[in-house]
Amino acid sequence: MDKIIKNARINGELSAIVIENGRITGIGSAVAARPGAEIIDAEGLTVIPGLVDVHVHFREPGLTEKETIATGSSAAAAGGFTTVLAMPNVLPVVDQEEQLKKQLALNSEKGLVKVGQIAAITEELTSNRLTKMGALKAIGAAAFSNDGHGIQEAKTMLSAMEDVRKVGGVLTVHLEDNGLANGGVVDPKAGKRLNLPGLTALSESTQLARDIELVRATGAHYHVAHVSSRYSVELIRQAKLAGLPITAEVSPHHLFLDESMIKGDDSNFKMNPPLRTKEDRYALIAGLLDGTIDMIASDHAPHTKEDKAGSMADCAFGIVGLETTFALVYEHFVASGLVDLQTAVSWLNEKPIEAFGLSNAGRLQVGDPADLVIFDEKEAFRINPKDFHSKGRNTPFAGEQVHGRVKRTFVNGEEVFSEK
Repeated sequence: MDKIIKNARINGELSAIVIENGRITGIGSAVAARPGAEIIDAEGLTVIPGLVDVHVHFREPGLTEKETIATGSSAAAAGGFTTVLAMPNVLPVVDQEEQLKKQLALNSEKGLVKVGQIAAITEELTSNRLTKMGALKAIGAAAFSNDGHGIQEAKTMLSAMEDVRKVGGVLTVHLEDNGLANGGVVDPKAGKRLNLPGLTALSESTQLARDIELVRATGAHYHVAHVSSRYSVELIRQAKLAGLPITAEVSPHHLFLDESMIKGDDSNFKMNPPLRTKEDRYALIAGLLDGTIDMIASDHAPHTKEDKAGSMADCAFGIVGLETTFALVYEHFVASGLVDLQTAVSWLNEKPIEAFGLSNAGRLQVGDPADLVIFDEKEAFRINPKDFHSKGRNTPFAGEQVHGRVKRTFVNGEEVFSEK
């Protein structure tokens, strides 16, 4: 059904948005919709383009006790995300053409939002046997990743970069040298305090330094997932100054939390990479502000209560993030006056669309798909895991007061979320 959203605040000005056949056909104070269009009054509210998250885990098939495509995409819609890219570490791993076809069909059938699919770099995520990237990209792979596992062999990474360069794809890389990680679960500084095994930042930065040289040799588009270390930020900065095709993301927990905030053996603070020092956190914020880091991605990683039970030494890595990311970014960056809303939206819409070539994601422009979010900049609320649409409740942000509540979310002009 055609729609017109009136009294919408867009970039600080009152405007209207006309939606016809799922696309935006008009934006402005004098636009009009065809007779019979649904009228949506957004008085007092702000409209932004649908958010884009290039790093989520929906767990289906194989791990549906943690999350499903339906519950994960419902969480995305509730958080204002209209396009997400799902990682391939489901069961079976998305590393073969037939599996990718099945996964894309599942995503389309069960997803409330646009669920793109990332395929594996190597078979089973931990082998040195490369997937058939050309065939996978032709079928529809949005990018390639072994997320959750670092590629240990430089020769394997070099071959992967050569292949991804040929097919014009993107490698989105989890950096972790297993020998240096040494079974750690928290930053070494927190580890000493909490008597838990430490996971050094060198595990991330040394692999990054290696890979930057391989990018220099191949020209492959290389995307750094969930940057956590100040040393990595500086390496990325220097690589970009050298003109290398590198992009990077940072997750909200690494921006807004650090190891000093872990007060005890609390599994909700266990993620990989771990929360690092205050100096690392400040470097990540600075890197985001100066463009070294391109975008924010949630690394939404839902787990069951049982998965997260017990000590950080034994429980699963990961936290949920789709329903908290936007509000946290709005609270800490926009409401605080550090950046304007347009800058925050660029980290969560424009930059991921550009980096991953997401042609079916809307940017709130005439002719684009009507992927839109209506939210209240003034409403304050506390993050309550009991309200989550995700199956996961594993968040360290429970109880935090934030602003920026999502009221309604639209994908291709159809409402996929409305606050009750």
